[in-house]
Amino acid sequence: MRILASPIVFNEDRKIGSVLQRFTPGLVDKVLVMNDGSTDGSVKVARDLGVEVLSHDRQLGVGAAIRTVLRYAQGQGFDVVVILAGNDKDRPTEIPLLIKPIREEGCDLIQGSRYLSGGASGGMPFYRKLATRIHPWLFSLFAGQRITDSTNGFRAIRLSLLDDPRINLDQEWLDKYELEPFLLFKALKLGYKVTEVTVTKIYPPKHLGYTKMKPVTGWWSILRPIFLLGFGIKK
Repeated sequence: MRILASPIVFNEDRKIGSVLQRFTPGLVDKVLVMNDGSTDGSVKVARDLGVEVLSHDRQLGVGAAIRTVLRYAQGQGFDVVVILAGNDKDRPTEIPLLIKPIREEGCDLIQGSRYLSGGASGGMPFYRKLATRIHPWLFSLFAGQRITDSTNGFRAIRLSLLDDPRINLDQEWLDKYELEPFLLFKALKLGYKVTEVTVTKIYPPKHLGYTKMKPVTGWWSILRPIFLLGFGIKK
């Protein structure tokens, strides 16, 4: 089983180096930095560490970036993609926790959760603490299965999931934050094997910039797939 891990980056030159240095030899088959149109030194930092970078010419959104990674991985013959933050919130050493249910239980999508027993989180602004509790409640209500951390971007995806034509990632409305809850929702509703595993989510110090998600527009972007899919407005 060939595994690709991809941190998603937009202007993270102060943090992407730390992310990449946390990868230990043999942890995955390949690390690929997905650069969504950064205008700072993020690409140089990654390349100076010997890591390949795939880039958009301009910022398209995290959903578009993840889609590009998934299509790249399909074309290169990988079996599993692990998506993680490029701003040092996730711990690459926890990747085996995400991979284990795929290897041992045949799972298709593994969602990392800071809120399962044994999980850890820290450094979140108050509105993020509130939103990351409300979103899973609404998501679970519409999806029909309890999910504790539906906004956590640290996850593993078996690429065969994307062979299903009912999971259409090539929709423009999925370019921003919508793609991640869309994929999780569709996998659950279509009966694929989805599970959560305990992970850590620690926000970096505020002076380094802990998030680029805007409190209103960003959270509407991640909320609206629940309603659009739940009410059958989008497919």
